[in-house]
Amino acid sequence: MPQQSINMSFQFNKPLATVFADLSNHELFGKICGIKMTTIQQGEDGACGLGSVRKINIGPLPSFEETITEFKEGEFIEYKITRGSPIKNHVGTLRFKEQGDGCSLDYQIKLESKIPFTTGLIKSVLKQGISKGISSYAAA
Repeated sequence: MPQQSINMSFQFNKPLATVFADLSNHELFGKICGIKMTTIQQGEDGACGLGSVRKINIGPLPSFEETITEFKEGEFIEYKITRGSPIKNHVGTLRFKEQGDGCSLDYQIKLESKIPFTTGLIKSVLKQGISKGISSYAAA
């Protein structure tokens, strides 16, 4: 299966520091996206920073883990699924930029499914859930 990408962009009328703090907090990010996300290992530069691991539960599906692999305060977060998912080569990248009185977020996810012919469905579900949650957060 070839790797596929999801690309999303969001605008916020909130300070960059606030948006970055909210979206880098695992539990709050999960709440924003409508999923249960729990920090199971603290990062080397803070609770949810570089090296931190979060456990994700989505409905009746088996849980999986994501690890923060790159982190630059106020600018950049990258994570990878590291355990228990039907998705392989999953890398999420969040890039934040100040813009006037607010900020923007470019969010990209690259993924492949371990199960043939399901990557498109997984991609659609991920994009819909994340877009809905972050768009609602941006509008609040």
